[in-house]
Amino acid sequence: MKYSVYILYSQSKDRYYTGYTTNPDERLLEHNNGATPSTRPGIPWIMVYKEECEDKTAAIRIENTIKKMKSRKYIERLIFNNSVG
Repeated sequence: MKYSVYILYSQSKDRYYTGYTTNPDERLLEHNNGATPSTRPGIPWIMVYKEECEDKTAAIRIENTIKKMKSRKYIERLIFNNSVG
């Protein structure tokens, strides 16, 4: 099963959200339908970054690396270098 790390952006909150999933497009719909309490205030979200991973372990590792950076500049550099749009 393929996993992906994704980054969403909320223009209304000017905030990024990072996660991992097996289906990024479906997960985006879930976020925008309010299924995740932490992202409800930022609806609507747009997918600004997506990276396929070999397996769940790799996806978790990459997600944790992004989150540990605690850096908007780091996230924006990832997005700029690997735009999905």
